[in-house]
Amino acid sequence: MYARPPANQSIVISDRPSDRGTHQVTPMRTGDTSADRLVDPASRLTIKGTLDATFIAAETTHAAVLFADMRGYVGLAERLPPARVASLLHDFFTILARITIEFGGQVFHMAGDGMMAGFAVRDPGRSGARAALAAGRAMLQSFAPLAVLWRNEFEVVTGIGIGLHLGEIALGSLGPPGKQAITMIGDTANVAARLCSRARAGEVLFSYAIAAALVADGDGPGNGPKPFLQLPQFELRGRSELLDIWCVPAPERWAH
Repeated sequence: MYARPPANQSIVISDRPSDRGTHQVTPMRTGDTSADRLVDPASRLTIKGTLDATFIAAETTHAAVLFADMRGYVGLAERLPPARVASLLHDFFTILARITIEFGGQVFHMAGDGMMAGFAVRDPGRSGARAALAAGRAMLQSFAPLAVLWRNEFEVVTGIGIGLHLGEIALGSLGPPGKQAITMIGDTANVAARLCSRARAGEVLFSYAIAAALVADGDGPGNGPKPFLQLPQFELRGRSELLDIWCVPAPERWAH
């Protein structure tokens, strides 16, 4: 028989074996959820030492951030075996990565059906806005034939939605020990991701910061073979200020 712990206590299993060769049960007050109470001191030192050894201080810089996300991925994943989906994702990411590099960008993250890339990172002489927008347009154009092929073969409509923002970022090393990777962190990356999530298939949404940089480069709204469309201000959940946004519109935008 085991004695029931007092009502105001829970139990913690200690790493130290008792004299009987079993684990020692030590009381802990209910509500004490500190991780330090759940890890022995030697393990805490090992974990802290490993993290400290692999930590790289974040570097602050400016960049144009591009997020691209596949539309229709859920339908593909539902209809096809996982191995086939993996093959299609390989084709999808190959297009995005190739175009990013062609326009002088850098791929920072790929996960699920989305990608994050940066342009003019660590390059104070360029805004990166023109290159990011050109890359976004090229991604839409290059993926279109593949989307037609997938639609005919799998009866699933797919496309790409893209979001762009320009501003200050931090380049930080994140991930588990031994598998860390440099990524872009901060409000600029967050806004680009939110714009991407709002973009329709075949559309590039971009912030006022991108639009202003394009104007400074002589490529502002209304210029060029494909005009930009200004949309109503966008409210980001948890963000205090409304965001002025523009887009390279999908065809259905012009119908409204």
